[in-house]
Amino acid sequence: MKSWSKSGTIIKMPRKIEISHKTIVFTALFLVFLWLIYYIRDIILEVFVAILISSILNPFVSRLAKFKIPRTISIIIVYAIFFGIFSFTIASLIPPLIEQTTRFATGLPEYFRNLGVPPNISEGALNQFSQQLANLPSQILKISISVFSNILSLLAVFIFAFYFLLIRNNLYSQLAIFFGDEKAKEIGKVLDELEFRLGGWSRGQFTLMLLVGLANYIGLTLLGIPFALPLAFLAGILEVVPYIGPIIAAIPSVVVGLGISPVTGLAVFALAFLVQQVENYIFVPKIMEESVGVSPIVTLLALAIGFRLAGVVGIIISVPVVITLQIIGKKFTHKISS
Repeated sequence: MKSWSKSGTIIKMPRKIEISHKTIVFTALFLVFLWLIYYIRDIILEVFVAILISSILNPFVSRLAKFKIPRTISIIIVYAIFFGIFSFTIASLIPPLIEQTTRFATGLPEYFRNLGVPPNISEGALNQFSQQLANLPSQILKISISVFSNILSLLAVFIFAFYFLLIRNNLYSQLAIFFGDEKAKEIGKVLDELEFRLGGWSRGQFTLMLLVGLANYIGLTLLGIPFALPLAFLAGILEVVPYIGPIIAAIPSVVVGLGISPVTGLAVFALAFLVQQVENYIFVPKIMEESVGVSPIVTLLALAIGFRLAGVVGIIISVPVVITLQIIGKKFTHKISS
């Protein structure tokens, strides 16, 4: 706003800023919405994990339903198989894993001495690393206690997943009741793509982790490497980290091999290289063909951010969250451009 003085010069007057009642109301409602999201963040996490589980299990439920088995019974059968395999794996894997990991932690200094590493160079880092490994049994116990103390949350996740699987075939009619036919079709397409991407990625990633871990265990056992189980377990877990994970997982195995003899260390290195090549050229193309992959750099960033925000749970759900945001963002930008 301008005004003229008596001398003829221009004087700039301060511009009056008016805030409408609608803006104030919208801002207040938006802040309340953000607060509500933060307040129910645990429930949102449970629902998201339930959607992820239902996306993984739905193809198996649908296959059983094709044999004229009622969908409810099909879900119960899949649940029973899933929990049976999980319980058997935990019961058979955890005790030897803890025992071998503890022995590996106590025997690691000897392997470094066999490599000729001066004690004054490796002592500090080695003692800290060995202490962390030795505390693994107690850490696993704490995690188990934490899981059982949150048994209601875990139960809620699988109940949500059960009902998501149950209404999957009637999803469009359920959505049409609330949003109408046109909106229901749009939302249904997004959910279909979400299930395809999330389920395909999750099943493929779990299969890759299992195959890489199993291949390493068989190879290390045939080479006579001690502590083959924890070393193979580490290789399977780190398979989720692209490029860097297999390299990090191979280092302890090579150190143990070199601690035995140079030839054994070279054989372990060759094994790690062979498993990596088989994974890149055979496992990944065959297993991940159902899922459009996420960029490795995006995966690394998602894992780092997920760990920073929510620890282990953040790591587990980080890539599925990225996939979900990609699908929703793609739909939103396409709607704006059209």
